[in-house]
Amino acid sequence: MTSSTLSKRILGGLLLSLFIFTTQATIVAFKFDDPNKEARFKQFSEELRCLVCQNQSLADSNAELAMDLRRELYKMIQNDATDDEIVSFMVDRYGDFVLYNPPVKPTTWLLWFGPFVLVVLGLIILVRVIRSTGKQGDTELTAEEQKRLDTLLKNEKEEN
Repeated sequence: MTSSTLSKRILGGLLLSLFIFTTQATIVAFKFDDPNKEARFKQFSEELRCLVCQNQSLADSNAELAMDLRRELYKMIQNDATDDEIVSFMVDRYGDFVLYNPPVKPTTWLLWFGPFVLVVLGLIILVRVIRSTGKQGDTELTAEEQKRLDTLLKNEKEEN
């Protein structure tokens, strides 16, 4: 192995380890004196959505906003905030989107019922398309078209 290949591999390994260490550096462990508070923190971290990542919970996200929300959640739990106070704080500040299971209310109807409405609309369109193609096959020929068809068929029989 040449020295340039070896140096490239060493440099690549150093860059990879640097990347791994910086990724892991964003995860901070919070200290709890009470196991119930720790359990509540874990529960809320799983139930609240990262607003940057959108498909990750606060517990799974490494985004700076998720870290800020985890710190805020930690402070609220340490200050003995109730579950309702925590949820209302997050919803007031970030909207119902921060919840993985937003409540059913007029502002979230589209989230809850939109997919079902789209499926029903798709089925209606599918039925209409199928019915319209069925009707097109049932059209009758006019007398002129029938006469022309008979002539073409007669000519074809004579050629064979």
